[in-house]
Amino acid sequence: MTSNPNQQTGSVAGLLLCDCCHLVSRRRKQPGSNHCPRCYADLSVRLPNSMAKTWWLLAGAVLLLLPANLYPVMTVVYFGKGEPDTIISGVIHLLHGGMVPIALLVFIASIAVPVMKLVGISVLLLTVQRGWSLSKQQCTIMYRYVEFIGRWSMLDLFMISILVTLVDLGEIATITAGAGATAFAGVVVLTMLAASSFDPRLLWDLEQSVPEESQKKNQTT
Repeated sequence: MTSNPNQQTGSVAGLLLCDCCHLVSRRRKQPGSNHCPRCYADLSVRLPNSMAKTWWLLAGAVLLLLPANLYPVMTVVYFGKGEPDTIISGVIHLLHGGMVPIALLVFIASIAVPVMKLVGISVLLLTVQRGWSLSKQQCTIMYRYVEFIGRWSMLDLFMISILVTLVDLGEIATITAGAGATAFAGVVVLTMLAASSFDPRLLWDLEQSVPEESQKKNQTT
C-alpha cells in the first residue's frame, strides 16, 4: 500500500489543526496571529518539539523498565509464609498453579505490551529522524495501535491496588505492593505521554516539503 504523491499534507496546503477543539483553519502569514477562531488556542503547524519530547519520555520509560522487572511488584503473605514476586516470577507461579489464562493476561499486559510500545514508538521516531522508506499508512496504523493499547497496561496496577485494599486479614493473609509496581506505573505513564507527544503528521512530511518553522521545531532532537 503506497501513498499518492499528488496528495498534499495540511501544512503544505496552508491548513492548521487545533489540538484543543480539532477545528481546521487556514494559516495566516502574520507572525503570532494564528489562533483558533473557535476556542482561541494557539495554532502550530506541528506539535512543538515533538521529536525531542518523545525521545526524552521514551528514554525515561526504558530506564524504569529495568527496576519494574527486577524489583518485586507484590508480596503475598499467607499464614505467615510468603515472598516478594516480580512480574516474571508472578507469571511463573500462576503457570505452576494451573492458572494459564491469568498468567497469559499478566504476561501480555505487563511484559509484551510495554515492550511493544517502546519498540513501536522507537520505530516511528527513527522513521522520521532517519527518513526510513517505510509505508506511511502502516506506520500511522501502528501509531494508532500503540496509542490505543497503552491504557490497558494499567490492568496489573488496578489488580494490585484492589488486592492491597481488599486483602487485609491480619495474621492470616496480607498483600503489599512493592517498588517494582511504582516503577512499572512510571513506565506506563511515560509511554502514554510519549505516544501523545509524538506527532504522526511528521511521517507524511517526509514525502513533501514542509514549512521551515516546522522543520526547526520538530525534526531536531
